[in-house]
Amino acid sequence: MNWDDPTDPTDTPAAPAAERLVGSVADREDQAVEAALRPKDLGEFIGQEKVREQLDLVLRAARARGATADHVLLSGAPGLGKTTLSMIIAAEMGAPIRITSGPAIQHAGDLAAILSSLQEGEVLFLDEIHRMSRPAEEMLYMAMEDFRVDVIVGKGPGATAIPLELPPFTLVGATTRAGLLPPPLRDRFGFTAHMEFYEPAELQRVIHRSAHLLDVEIDPAGAAEIAGRSRGTPRIANRLLRRVRDYAQVKADGVITRDIASAALAVYEVDGRGLDRLDRAVLEALLKLFGGGPVGLSTLAVAVGEERETVEEVAEPFLVREGLLARTPRGRVATPAAWNHLGLTPPRSQGGGNGQQDLFGA
Repeated sequence: MNWDDPTDPTDTPAAPAAERLVGSVADREDQAVEAALRPKDLGEFIGQEKVREQLDLVLRAARARGATADHVLLSGAPGLGKTTLSMIIAAEMGAPIRITSGPAIQHAGDLAAILSSLQEGEVLFLDEIHRMSRPAEEMLYMAMEDFRVDVIVGKGPGATAIPLELPPFTLVGATTRAGLLPPPLRDRFGFTAHMEFYEPAELQRVIHRSAHLLDVEIDPAGAAEIAGRSRGTPRIANRLLRRVRDYAQVKADGVITRDIASAALAVYEVDGRGLDRLDRAVLEALLKLFGGGPVGLSTLAVAVGEERETVEEVAEPFLVREGLLARTPRGRVATPAAWNHLGLTPPRSQGGGNGQQDLFGA
């Protein structure tokens, strides 16, 4: 099994995203720990019940036919298990796996070199597939459908296309932005699955399993406390577990209880809903400085002391998903839930904190 490093320098997020304890992008420490915690088969994989059931049927049918599995497209937010599922697909099929990423394939020749070295039945995992270059993407169409690529030799009028036959293989593509994939590429995947955010009960199971593998003692209440602050993402849950473990070892007897978990995450500035310093700074600026909005993104970013892209791409997605912030044509607006979360009372002119002026001044 070839466990190449899928990280590419061109795919590195902005520093604020990478440094956040509740960020969903994996750093080097996460990658090392995840390799040890990853389930090895579908039976061990927690959550994503529908995806697991459907994928199990696809893989069983392929094994019964003695054929390679259909190409698989996995979409969803970072940290939900797309890389883990790709490795499970290879393990279930008894095949080696090769891992690369879309940003690493900038030329058709890069892709041709990878495809031409694949073994029969091998699984090729292509992370962030929507960021692959267009020439490589067009070459991938033929490779997926006909297991053949045309290699261009020479330039200008004398250029010659040499067909290169490929052994049957399974492509597993992963993307956080499925809408950016062109229809011809999406249509060539035999199985498409969308990864959903996890429920707290599922995250508790993930945390208990990880705690067992890390030899950490944790009670159900402690696991529930960590799960409730993990943003529905196993990667974040495992990261919080490690930080709470450190706190428990230094400040307590090493056992993670609800009180220990709560105290530890307070030190790391992760509140009961999973908001960290940046999230709360955005909400506090929106509520206290601008009365709940609406306010423009650039103005909000200046008030927080962050770049516009950091606020828009790092903080806002979770705040919107949690129903704490809304994007409107007039700007960003706080919801009643945001006022409640920070323990503030919305001005009457805000119409309950939704950013809309009361038409009759009531």
